[in-house]
Amino acid sequence: MKRREFIAGLGVTAVWPIVARAQQPGQMRRVGILMGLPESDPDVPPRIAVFREGLGKLGWTDGVNIQLEFRWAPGDTAGARACATELVSLKPDAIVAQSTYIATALQRATDTIPIIFVQVVDPVGAKLVNSFSQPGGNITGFTNYEISLSGKWTSLLRDIEPEIERIGVMYDPDTLPVYGLYTDHLKAIGPKLGVDVISSPFRNAAELEPVIRAFAGNPKSGLLVLPDVTTSKNRTTIIEAAAKYRLPSIYSYAHFPKDGGLMSYGVDPVDLFAKSAAYVDRILRGAKPAELPVQAPTQFQLVINRNTATSLGLAIPQTLLAEADEVIE
Repeated sequence: MKRREFIAGLGVTAVWPIVARAQQPGQMRRVGILMGLPESDPDVPPRIAVFREGLGKLGWTDGVNIQLEFRWAPGDTAGARACATELVSLKPDAIVAQSTYIATALQRATDTIPIIFVQVVDPVGAKLVNSFSQPGGNITGFTNYEISLSGKWTSLLRDIEPEIERIGVMYDPDTLPVYGLYTDHLKAIGPKLGVDVISSPFRNAAELEPVIRAFAGNPKSGLLVLPDVTTSKNRTTIIEAAAKYRLPSIYSYAHFPKDGGLMSYGVDPVDLFAKSAAYVDRILRGAKPAELPVQAPTQFQLVINRNTATSLGLAIPQTLLAEADEVIE
């Protein structure tokens, strides 16, 4: 097991040291958090815990000088719009938004309340900000994608199953509206890596197994599941279908291989939530979102489930095991 970090720029904590600062008595601030995962998802508590911890280290304690308002709209664009309207009506000092469709819903609801997004793929393409260095409005935050990930996902699938010739790319176009950023790049680099890349969209949980079954009907196929709240919410169905139809699959988040998927490569969402606390602190102390640059990911994790590889009849190369941050036995 080996830990790797790729440093893409100066980290938030390097810019603003974590220093607890006393607040004026009775100065209660309000922060909204709109999540794209269900409250019952086991990956939610760690993200909320590090967010609270980060605020605490910066002098903010829920119920003492800050009030956190949570709302949940898992994979539901209509629900996201309703929750966004409700949160905005509370007139919070800032709102944290998880995922692109959540941030978009909030953008439509307010152009004045500061919004800090996490796990957004392409904030410029989604028209949430003008640029990374100069967001230019009431929105900024932390992305979960870097363009080289597309090539890495493809090469990792070929490393673990060299005979793969076709890769199906799964996503929900409603909750991942910038899916073209992924699919266009994947289709461009696919021929260079000796694979055909096929878009495999779905719009509800009932379509998941049929999409996977249809794709698995072709030999020498693999599956790439894009990072999105809908795929995360339905990960059990996706993992079980990939196993049933014996499709080597790669995912973006570690909770997939931890729940039985083959492997994942991507950012750690917990890290993004931890960093978002620093931006909330800055805004509560007077900074404007337009002054806070969008932060690109700085850490990537490779997680492999050896048991799943064995069940698929795949031998994991030693070079790949050495590269992994975590190997699940």
